[in-house]
Amino acid sequence: MGQKSGDMVQGTLEMLILKTLALEPMHGYGVALRIEQVSQGVFRVNPGSLLPALARMERSGRVKSEWRSTENNRRAKYYLLTAAGRRALRDETDSWGRQTAAIARILET
Repeated sequence: MGQKSGDMVQGTLEMLILKTLALEPMHGYGVALRIEQVSQGVFRVNPGSLLPALARMERSGRVKSEWRSTENNRRAKYYLLTAAGRRALRDETDSWGRQTAAIARILET
């Protein structure tokens, strides 16, 4: 069964959110849009996945949130990466690199 556009490998959503927030604080819609743009449309994050992931990450201390005004003068919850989130991003990026290198070695044999 092949993956269709927008399907994400299990466990990668939080890593992509952390990386996105490492660039700058954003509201949820901004996070989803940035992931879609940077992945050139390969990944589309729906609110039904994004918002629970952000809530889990906030409970675990990887992100914190605050209410701010958007560029349209609307109030939105912005998410910021914490020190724990930066450590988690570094650890998950290292782990992901090891896993993809191992998969590449297997596929090359």
